[in-house]
Amino acid sequence: YNVVSSPTIFYMMDLYNEEEVTKPMSPSGQFLEGTMLCLYIIGVLEFEVPIDDTNILSPFIDHILSINSQFSSIVVADVNGVKKWKKVEVKLEEHIKAPNFPTGMSPKSYDEYLDEYLCRKSMEQSLQNNKPLWEIHMINYPTSRAAGSLIFKLHHALGDGYSIMGGLLSCAQRVDNPSLPLSFPSRRPVSEQELAKGTKFRRLPSTLSLVMNTITDFGWSQLKSCVIADDKTPIRSGDGGVEVRPISITNILLSLDHLKEIKNNLGVTLNDVICGIVFLGIRLYMQEINYKSRKACSTALMALNTRTIENYQSMKDMMKDNTKGALGNQFTVLHVPIPGLGINAKSFNPLQFILHVHQIIKKKRHSLAFSLNGWILKMLNKYRGHEAAARHFYNTIS
Repeated sequence: YNVVSSPTIFYMMDLYNEEEVTKPMSPSGQFLEGTMLCLYIIGVLEFEVPIDDTNILSPFIDHILSINSQFSSIVVADVNGVKKWKKVEVKLEEHIKAPNFPTGMSPKSYDEYLDEYLCRKSMEQSLQNNKPLWEIHMINYPTSRAAGSLIFKLHHALGDGYSIMGGLLSCAQRVDNPSLPLSFPSRRPVSEQELAKGTKFRRLPSTLSLVMNTITDFGWSQLKSCVIADDKTPIRSGDGGVEVRPISITNILLSLDHLKEIKNNLGVTLNDVICGIVFLGIRLYMQEINYKSRKACSTALMALNTRTIENYQSMKDMMKDNTKGALGNQFTVLHVPIPGLGINAKSFNPLQFILHVHQIIKKKRHSLAFSLNGWILKMLNKYRGHEAAARHFYNTIS
């Protein structure tokens, strides 16, 4: 995510007919798009072959525009300040960008050009309300990782990661049989017989733990959002306005087989493994720059999908009324403390660190704090307006 604070242009609804508006904006979208807060989603899709505008890009864009009207809509506001989506004509030349890099360079050099371009475009406030809130940048230069790359820059008001990935996967087909719909492994639902096994007394400790975790996590989350700040470390200066400073984007390649091996050995989830690796990398970097910061108070903010779904849903299913996996923004955030490193570096075990992260996240998930955090945003948005909700969310993530 890239967070910027930028002025926003509003078009008053009294200039348009009500029939022209496709649909109201979701409550979450209302505060994610405004003068106080502006969130971008940046994604990179890499190809093994050079990108063909006719065979790859054009069908992809046509498909997205046909299934999701928000990609062909602008944000308008009525006289009461309520935001809605208004259907407009999409001018592709305003959304498709193709930068010119020097020719004849090595893939390693194009890696640097791509990273610099990605950093620069991430910080540009180019998505304004006079056109639909998305851009695609076509990089047809061979890097060390791909023959061509597509950079997606989307405003978070269009939807969260679940919605965006749903749109992306809707363009894909099965290799074995393109006529069949996509399918993914799903979580096994808990049967009524399994639920009936536990008596009220057996479930009592779990219920008490849920209540205590909710009270402590919710209270701590609100204190972290409004009162308590993390220690100043190599990754946190404590200065204001860091979101508008230049950034540097780096990436690493992780073997999925290795991740699965760690997952199976520790009995944790893939998300736990990835979070543990990221947290460990952060701590090792902090220790390298300033040894004392290895145990400093540092907090990560994790975004959680709040949809009650158990398997993959197609875009057609997501667009149905009253569906559990509806499009839009249905997420909340959760404060997760980053474990510190021990004093004895020689006896340090990375697997134990990942297991510790798993235990922290498991405890956080056995809590209703993230639901209460989402409820507070909804109440602020409903009774004090989207700018108040945006201010609270900004204080939470900053």
